[in-house]
Amino acid sequence: MLSAESAAVVRATLPAVGGALDEITTRFYRAMFRDRPELLDGMFNRGNQASGVQRRALAGSIAGFATALLDHPDTRPDALLGRIAHKHAAVGVTDDQYTIVHKYLFGAIAEVLGDAVTPEVAAAWDEVYWLMAGALIAQEARLYHDAGTQPGRIWRRWTVVERRAETPDVVSFLLRPADGAPAPRARAGQYVSVRVRMTDGILQLRQYSLSADPGGELRRITVKRVDGTDETPGGEVSNLLHEQVREGDELTLSAPFGDIVLDDPADAADPVVLVSAGIGCTPMTGMLAHLAATGSARPVLVLHADRSPEDHALRTETRQLVEGLPGARAVFWYERPGVEEADARAGLMDLNGIELPDGATVFLCGPLPFMREVRGQLLDAGVPARNIRYEVFGPDLWLPAEAA
Repeated sequence: MLSAESAAVVRATLPAVGGALDEITTRFYRAMFRDRPELLDGMFNRGNQASGVQRRALAGSIAGFATALLDHPDTRPDALLGRIAHKHAAVGVTDDQYTIVHKYLFGAIAEVLGDAVTPEVAAAWDEVYWLMAGALIAQEARLYHDAGTQPGRIWRRWTVVERRAETPDVVSFLLRPADGAPAPRARAGQYVSVRVRMTDGILQLRQYSLSADPGGELRRITVKRVDGTDETPGGEVSNLLHEQVREGDELTLSAPFGDIVLDDPADAADPVVLVSAGIGCTPMTGMLAHLAATGSARPVLVLHADRSPEDHALRTETRQLVEGLPGARAVFWYERPGVEEADARAGLMDLNGIELPDGATVFLCGPLPFMREVRGQLLDAGVPARNIRYEVFGPDLWLPAEAA
């Protein structure tokens, strides 16, 4: 899909552009938010901006897309962009915003690379950008259509019908549509954006997985409080939800999105392996609950790692769901095990000795270092890369093997 002329220019300049992407994206966001501060009000997460996570995710996506175009010039890598499209839809991105991004991104490229950005270079990278933007716009249009909503009009008010503490730093909220209308269709493994107004009047949002079976009229999200460190700020949304939201309050949620979902046709029999660490258990619990609600007989293996049993959110519920499924079993790893349990092991997750079912689809969620390590173990155990699907909380920092 990339023209031969542009491909030659992009190949020659990719090392220079790639090496400068961190500085380019830094200047891009700085200039865009200076001139368009409204984008920080309900669109971009300030915590991700402050920590640099959003900047690194954008740089990775540009480099990954350009590399894919060069490796396969006759194919537009739409699959590579699916996760980005879902993230964009979950915050209400609209077509016109791609023009805004183009203006400031290419201004930043010109600033950083200077005279190296000849008209020929600018035209080649412009082609890359609009191939990427066009693919995303098309995918997002389909996502909005499938969700029964319009671009940017994804928000709806929900009433908190129950608040439950799961661990000292994790709380679940059970929600019902405030308008009394039916809940939108959702699939096990998807997430919603939660948008709240901060004390300074600015709207901020964060994505949370649906942590219970999404088949009824209620939805549940399970929120871990994100404390600040010397290097990173605390989570504005998670702290507000923990400190201020109680039963009877209302929250603004997006329609559900996310492409890492459980495929559950009526006759599905393929094994499922659910692998998680920490709060990464939330989409896995939603999938497990859906399997239980539909009376699935699929073989299911649940693997989870945490600091301790007390820190393991939804632990009791997970055990109950596993016990209720005829083909399910679970193994937990704890850094501080506490009371000895038959299905719990000490230390970090180690798949040596774990019998992985043949032909299983593996779902993986947790901190990025954990996912990289366990993905490597899965590949070493003979699990095909195509069978491993992962979910990232926040901007996707592109696992190396996925960006290749």
